[in-house]
Amino acid sequence: MSGTTRSSADLDPRRKRILFRAWHRGMREMDMIMGPFCDAHVADFSAADLAAFEALIDQTDRDLLGWIVGSDTVPPEHDTPVFRRLKDFHNHLAPRFA
Repeated sequence: MSGTTRSSADLDPRRKRILFRAWHRGMREMDMIMGPFCDAHVADFSAADLAAFEALIDQTDRDLLGWIVGSDTVPPEHDTPVFRRLKDFHNHLAPRFA
C-alpha cells in the first residue's frame, strides 16, 4: 500500500490537510496506523474530533507508537475518545487496514 485509498475531493481544506498529514508522518509504520484510520473517519469527524486528531498528529511518532502499543502511558490530554478509537482500530495482534 503506497498511501491513502480515499479521495480528498469531497473534503474541506482542513480535512484534506489532516488526511495528508496522517499519511506523511515520517515513520512508515505510523503512516500505516494513522492513515487508514483517517481514511475511514476523517469525513465523519466532528469539530471536536478534528481538534483531538490534530493534537495527536502533532505528537512525535515515537510517543504515538508507544501510546498505541501500550508501552508508554497516554497523557490525559491525549487520552480522548478519538485516541481510543484509533487504538481500537489497530492493535498489535491484528492490525486492520481499511
